[in-house]
Amino acid sequence: MTRFLKAALCAIIVAVPAGAQAFEPQNPECIAPAAPGGGWDFICRTTAKLMRELNLVPGTMQVTNMTGGGGGVAFAHVVGKRNDDANLIIAASNGTTTRLAQDAFSGATEDDVRWLATFGAEYGVVAVAADSEFNDLPSLIAKMKENPRSVSFAGGSAVGGYDHLKILKLAKVAGLPDVRQVKYVAFSGGGEAMTQILGGSVTAFSGDFSEVRGFVEAGDMKILAVLAPERLAGFPDFPTAKEQGLDVTGANWRGLYVPKEMPQDAFDFWGNAIEKMVASPEFQKIRADAGIEPLDNFGADADAYVHDNVAEIRALSKEIGIIK
Repeated sequence: MTRFLKAALCAIIVAVPAGAQAFEPQNPECIAPAAPGGGWDFICRTTAKLMRELNLVPGTMQVTNMTGGGGGVAFAHVVGKRNDDANLIIAASNGTTTRLAQDAFSGATEDDVRWLATFGAEYGVVAVAADSEFNDLPSLIAKMKENPRSVSFAGGSAVGGYDHLKILKLAKVAGLPDVRQVKYVAFSGGGEAMTQILGGSVTAFSGDFSEVRGFVEAGDMKILAVLAPERLAGFPDFPTAKEQGLDVTGANWRGLYVPKEMPQDAFDFWGNAIEKMVASPEFQKIRADAGIEPLDNFGADADAYVHDNVAEIRALSKEIGIIK
């Protein structure tokens, strides 16, 4: 063997260390920033189930429920203690971005983590009791513009939460001079809010489609508008706000973020694995059965979507005085 060939082989050995290979997670984990049974838990358990069944990760993905602060405890844990963890993904939604936009996470921002994907959206609805005088969104909005305090809205999120903000977006597009005049009553959940609607204490409900679906199918409530770009697949009877002259959407998106300093090869691995999961028939059936519409953004597109979402919520929250 010539001296030149020996030198070339040595260079190859040095450049490609023994055992070098593409990233593969070890003991992968998904944090659901809430108790079992909620939307974040659904994201993690669905992801863990399909990652195993589709052989997208080795072994089993652990799901950890980390409650507190509306997701703030988990966010602080990731940023402060696991900022470079290559094996960790975290469930996120509109609740995450609303709290970031309103500085509810003690100075944390959307730039403290990396946004991996959005892969679904549950669109908001405006609904009333079946015997309500209102049969469409324009008539309800007209009444609100005539006398803002004569119409009340109930939702399962706090004042300044997304159920509230969806109504404020409608009021703003409708031309209400001061959206702070809109009367919103916060309840501990959508079920409690709808009980008040049925009892006649509140005029209309602001929430998500899945919350009201059973009440509509039972004949107790009627949907005046879905806050989606177009009518929901499988539910063509429910008109959108847009087709009734109010170009407003309200998507409670579902997705994932990862630690800010996750190595790039790990980030690429997770992005590729999540894209494969979302493209699978198994995932698409689970999503459809849950009444969740596609909203698929990955990598840079997910990052842009989340930043736009935070900016919109932050601007509206300032307008109504939630933040300065």
